[in-house]
Amino acid sequence: MTLAEHLANYGEYHRDHRNVLTHAMGIPMIVLALMMLLARPVFSVAGLGFTPAIVLSAFAAVWYLQLDLKIGLLMTLLLAIFVAIGAQIAAISTAAWLGGGIGLFVVGWALQFLGHHYEGRKPAFVDDLRSLLVGPLFVLAEALFALGLSRKLSKQVDELSQ
Repeated sequence: MTLAEHLANYGEYHRDHRNVLTHAMGIPMIVLALMMLLARPVFSVAGLGFTPAIVLSAFAAVWYLQLDLKIGLLMTLLLAIFVAIGAQIAAISTAAWLGGGIGLFVVGWALQFLGHHYEGRKPAFVDDLRSLLVGPLFVLAEALFALGLSRKLSKQVDELSQ
């Protein structure tokens, strides 16, 4: 599937503006929560420090980059920022790491399910687990479209959605 196809498919589950809004808030919270919670343990390979967050983000970045170079680079940058923030929070204390990570994760998912209550439709990941990776792309794409950017992609998504 192309990036436009993934976004159009995901968009089928997200037509209500309230659902899109809850996702715009909740998905970044979930991604940050995951980066926080996966910031420990740190393990060393060839003298370099790695965490599960770095490994997961690297795999996600490769997938994003295969879909679209420009959007993939932007997603990779955003993931790197979230990994760095997550690592900083994880370094504060165990209470901040676990409490903040779990709290963000729960609130983020609560927002997702509230949005799907408005939508009256189940979340996309129920039908396709790749939607867990498409969600952050959807939020980024919607932000770019709202700013008048990525017009070609927006047009492709619109055409596929009809």
